[in-house]
Amino acid sequence: MREQIHEREKLWLSDKAQFSALSKGRVTPEEPCPLRTDFQRDRDRILHSKAFRRLKHKTQVYIDPWKDHYRTRMTHTLEVSQIGRTIARSLRLNEDLVEAIALGHDLGHTPFGHMGEDILDKLNPAGFKHYEQSVRVVEFLESRKNGKHGLNLTYEVREGIAHHTGDQVRETLESQIMKLADRIAYINHDIDDSIRAGLLTEDALPKDAIDVLGASHGDRISTMIYDVVKNSQGVTQISMSKPVHEATNALRDFLFENIYLSKTVKSDQEPAEFLMETLYKYYYENLHRLPKEHLSIYNLDTENPHTIVTDYIAGMTDRFAISVFENHFMPKGWRGECGSQKKP
Repeated sequence: MREQIHEREKLWLSDKAQFSALSKGRVTPEEPCPLRTDFQRDRDRILHSKAFRRLKHKTQVYIDPWKDHYRTRMTHTLEVSQIGRTIARSLRLNEDLVEAIALGHDLGHTPFGHMGEDILDKLNPAGFKHYEQSVRVVEFLESRKNGKHGLNLTYEVREGIAHHTGDQVRETLESQIMKLADRIAYINHDIDDSIRAGLLTEDALPKDAIDVLGASHGDRISTMIYDVVKNSQGVTQISMSKPVHEATNALRDFLFENIYLSKTVKSDQEPAEFLMETLYKYYYENLHRLPKEHLSIYNLDTENPHTIVTDYIAGMTDRFAISVFENHFMPKGWRGECGSQKKP
């Protein structure tokens, strides 16, 4: 079956696509799967990882929302995957590679969203970037059934995860798709969530940008995706046209000014910072208090304690971080002799 998929890729994919059979491979060679290509196998390893499951309780914008309809880091990831696959399919690029990159791109994100990332960047002398941590998750922190470090993903998937944001040079068109899919997803769903939260109205969005992109959530996503596909036909660069690019950036700037840096969203920063700083200092000074399962993956004689603590806190979900803080630093009600659960 794998060989049949390779043959179908030769017939269908653009000559500019990254063919599965031509992957640069894995750090540790493995017997190929009889049913799946290497990129499909990578996708499945990410999907079944503990780090992926934790995304369901990690903040996108609003910290641990109690209502069900707000995005979390997991639903953001799924929306990025859908947008990326649509673009890749339309351009006859490798959809499986895009999907694997998309599912893995935020595995290293902290609790409390980008706020948490900024806090860890300040606390760790070596700094902290979520995309670098995502690579660390798949290369070291996650493990397979054989107990070896990392998921042993292909070079192309790891490269795409490492370069999914910013202005780095990207080696494949599929990796370039990932950057735009991420931006299309978060701009549109953060507007949608902010309107649901009552922090924005459709009328407040910048008119010049809306005139270009569309008046509704669905229209704006469709315009952006279609523009990327139309503007990237037969070229070696995945991009938007100038008008759509400028309108998209206008919406992004609007979100930073009115949502991401707003008093409402930033109001949680001080308690989140206090919580993370307190946990960081506590574990740095008491490494033995970290779970044995976490400590067991390091050589404690040589590993930097900052790295050990950062890995643990970065992997936390919002609610787990809050729970751990309460467990260590909040008083517990007295339950009577020997912890009796008898009613008073």
